[in-house]
Amino acid sequence: MPTAFDIIVNGKVQGVFYRASTREKVIELGLSGWCMNLPNGDVQIHAEGEREALNSLLMWCKVGPPRAIVDSVDFKEVEFQAYSEFSIKRY
Repeated sequence: MPTAFDIIVNGKVQGVFYRASTREKVIELGLSGWCMNLPNGDVQIHAEGEREALNSLLMWCKVGPPRAIVDSVDFKEVEFQAYSEFSIKRY
């Protein structure tokens, strides 16, 4: 059954292609949703799909792309909104 996670990634995650790499990983996992940089330096991800794929994304988020230094990853299950694709948002 599809579900949705809101994920906050903290650390050196801006300016290291974290959002673009997240998009590639999400597409590989068959998920949808969006991600964006936050003013405080974190990256927020809203991802939707099967729980197993979401758990795989969470594991990937803890490492991220090669230039990222991830300090923490927090997530919560949220309402499924049925996004049809994955986009990178700007604040």
